[in-house]
This record gives sequence, structure tokens and C-alpha cells, in this order.
Amino acid sequence: MITLALTGDVMLGRGVNEALRDLAPEQPWGDVLPLLLSADLRIVNLECAVTDHEQPWTRTPKVFHFRAAPSTIEVLKAARIDACSLANNHTLDFEERGLLDTLKHLEAAGIRHAGAGRDTEEAMRPAILEEGSDRAGRVALVAFTDNEPPFAAGPDRPGTNYLPVSLEPQILDRVEAVIAGAREAGAEIVVFSNHWGPNMVQRPSNLFRRFAHSVVDRGADIYYGHSAHVFQGVEIYRSKPILYDTGDFIDDYAVDERLRNDQSFLFKISLEESELRRLELFPVRLHYAQTELAAGAEREVIFDRMKRLSNEIGSVFDRHEDRLVFEPD
Repeated sequence: MITLALTGDVMLGRGVNEALRDLAPEQPWGDVLPLLLSADLRIVNLECAVTDHEQPWTRTPKVFHFRAAPSTIEVLKAARIDACSLANNHTLDFEERGLLDTLKHLEAAGIRHAGAGRDTEEAMRPAILEEGSDRAGRVALVAFTDNEPPFAAGPDRPGTNYLPVSLEPQILDRVEAVIAGAREAGAEIVVFSNHWGPNMVQRPSNLFRRFAHSVVDRGADIYYGHSAHVFQGVEIYRSKPILYDTGDFIDDYAVDERLRNDQSFLFKISLEESELRRLELFPVRLHYAQTELAAGAEREVIFDRMKRLSNEIGSVFDRHEDRLVFEPD
């Protein structure tokens, strides 16, 4: 049995970067940290460049640019993050130099990455975790994004692993090839990360659901979605978990009082070989630059919203005191 912990977007730039001058590296994770550390592997979507390079991306219009100092790598190390998805719309906020610096700092810290690279081949390459371990199989993270097409890597250009959300055969063939490549590299479990779709949307579109199903049909064991800044319902499809959107986790964002982007979950997935054994959702509340476990009436609100959104797409969770749980029959 192996347990993976997945979070929503982790953004360490801007106000979080400033706040970290007065916070210890473990403090942004709050009282969620023990739950993270209790998993065998931890994967996040890192939504910022880690660099001292100060020139922002200006080649195409962009409103927000997120940059974190190299010292913020200590935050990831404090939570023992094993791998980061870099396929998103902020990885090149400070140009190719910012991405190259991010790769350098992650690699120096021993943190694997997927979804962006020094060229197309590296951007498509899976991150293989648990290499050499005798625990329950090796895990591969493959990562894609349909955000910011200008950020896409080229044969000789750093960038992201860009992939439109489409049911066209050439798109799904590419998905299948990347998953097959992860299997050939020795992965028993494949996590398919996708930074996709518009912001502040509570439900996946019909196209997004069909695309996620197609990804599972082509061999993914976990679909790990993010980008909307709010969590969406979870679907169990062919006994595989589809996390349509995991929301946010660490940030400095303004809060929408209706959609409540300051509420989310820590997602813990336990598998035996590649078979789902248990899915646990721990509700969290996001404060400025810090996360904490939700409690009291707020926890109930978060539970109710996730149960409602998941019920709409056919998934039923059992309510435990501090978490929602799905276990296959």
C-alpha cells in the first residue's frame, strides 16, 4: 500500500514571498503539515517561478506575475514535497530565465518536476518517484496545461508541456504515448496532472469530463486537476479517482465571498499496486500565506459543498468527523 498526498495550487510569490521573511519554512503548511508528512509521497502544483530574475514576461498580455525567492524552496522541503507540476500559466512569468532558475533550484533540493523543461522532450518527461524503493511500486507524475499557449516548450526552447483539452485523436494519442512512456520507465502508478480551464468555475464542463474519462481510458490511475482556484467535485470512474479541480492551498489571493476560494482540501489517496483502496479529503481553510485544517461550522460548509458537487457526478463520500472518505466496495 502507498499513500499519496495532493494539494491545490501552491503559490509562494508576491505576498507569500514577503510574509516568508517573518515565517519559518514549515509555517505556511499550518496544522496540515502532519497529515502531509504521514503520506508516502507528496505532489503539488507549484504556481510561481522560483528566481531572482526580475524581468517579467511581456511578449503577450499578462495581468499577474508570480515570483518567489530561491529561499522559498525551504517551504517545499519543510513539507518533504517529492514532486511539483510545473505545467501552468505562471511558470514562465519571469521569462525562460525564471523557468531555468526554477528547475535548477528544485533539482538542487532533490525535488522532482514534470510539465516544464529546457525543451519539449524534458517538458513531456515524467517524474519518476520512489525509484529504487521496495515499497508498493514506483509512481510517475506526468503534467500538462491548456493555459498560456505562448509558454509552450519547443525543440530548442524552454517552456511548458502545452496540451489543448480536446477529444481529437492526435491529442489523445499524445496522452496515451506519455502515459505509456511512464509505464516503460517503470511506473506502476501514473498521476496525470492537468492545469486546465477557466478560473472560478465550480463544475467541470461536459468536454472536460469526457476528456478526463479518456485520459483514464488510456491508462492514468489518478487524474489531478487544478486551475479554477475553487475545488470541484470528485468522480470515481472505472475505479479511478478524477479530481477535477483541487482548488488552492497556499496563496495571497483576494477571497470571493460567494465562491470561497479560501476553502479547499488535502487529498490523500491510498493504492495497492494501482488499485484504489481509500480516498480521504481533509477540509482546509486558506489564510494569507498560510493554511489550516477547517473546523466547526466552516468545516460543515466545505463538506456539504464537496458532497453536493460529487453527488452530481455520481460519487458518494462517507462522512467522518474530520474528513470525507471513499472506499471501494
